[in-house]
Amino acid sequence: MARKNTAKKTLKLAPVLDLNEATALHEKLLALKGSSVEIDASAVERIGALCAQVLMAGARSWKEDQSSFTFSQVSDAFIKTTQLVGVDIAPLMAKEI
Repeated sequence: MARKNTAKKTLKLAPVLDLNEATALHEKLLALKGSSVEIDASAVERIGALCAQVLMAGARSWKEDQSSFTFSQVSDAFIKTTQLVGVDIAPLMAKEI
């Protein structure tokens, strides 16, 4: 049986997550499949609905695989925009122990 890679990997999001960035974001997430992922959205200035959808699909996929998918840092713009499009990232925020 293959062993899951438990090392946590960080994905730093681009400042502008628009339609043009959606495919690249999807490919970056696919490359991290099988690892625990920590998303750094601290530099995000704008995020479109499609990229928000890609991130939420990633979170669901990681949950189905029983792997960790969390947001470690988020910008105010990221939080405001995701709230405007109806995405609640609060359950995905990294928790301090």
